[in-house]
Amino acid sequence: MADMIEVNDLIVRFGEVQAVKGVSFRVGTGENFGLVGESGSGKSTVLRALSGLNPDWSGDMVIAGQGLTPHRSRDFYRRVQMVFQDPYGSLHPRQTIDRILSEPLLVHGMRDVDQRIARGLNEVALPQTARFRYPHQLSGGQRQRVAIARALMSEPEVVLLDEPTSALDVSVQAEVLNLLADLQQARGLTYVLVSHNLAVVAHLCKRIAVMQGGQIVETITAEDLRAGRTKHPHTAALRELSVELEEPEGTAA
Repeated sequence: MADMIEVNDLIVRFGEVQAVKGVSFRVGTGENFGLVGESGSGKSTVLRALSGLNPDWSGDMVIAGQGLTPHRSRDFYRRVQMVFQDPYGSLHPRQTIDRILSEPLLVHGMRDVDQRIARGLNEVALPQTARFRYPHQLSGGQRQRVAIARALMSEPEVVLLDEPTSALDVSVQAEVLNLLADLQQARGLTYVLVSHNLAVVAHLCKRIAVMQGGQIVETITAEDLRAGRTKHPHTAALRELSVELEEPEGTAA
């Protein structure tokens, strides 16, 4: 499996503080890769550097064979999309769902807008009637489905997921995780998922990098994590702190 993402010796500073300290990892094409750690571990900072939201970094990052620079092209933002933690905060409150979903299509000059929006709503299991509603008229789970549909509008190859279920209750978390898994298989997407929740990451990702203090301290398979075959004490501590490292409620196959 060829690598879709390569990160080598990534360093991110905020003033005098070094938030990410030489992080390296690779993600294969069509793979789901997880970054897990406590708050302040640097996992979301890595994702923001990858996405182009934080241009102040050093090291080497490559996506689909193209080396990344601090400032990205329009084509990059078509091929790489991000889903944020708070679906209400990431959706413009005064725009209809139709406007929210059509915007990336117009930005990237894509045609068949009506058909693409209708298909996008179907893909995330939202009724067509949601198209002319506003974000506040939808539930939290529905808003996150809109955010996922928006990310897929430009037909990306890579989707970066920053705590995509942490603002949702447990039953809705399971629905969104299953949706993300289905979409990944249907479209052959490559995911990088950031979360503090071990169960969420282990459900969606086969390989997981554990971060502490701005560094990756261990990369482990979900199978080994569930079985307790950890090598670094921080990974073991995170596992012990997890209430239950099983499939989230309602996600059984």
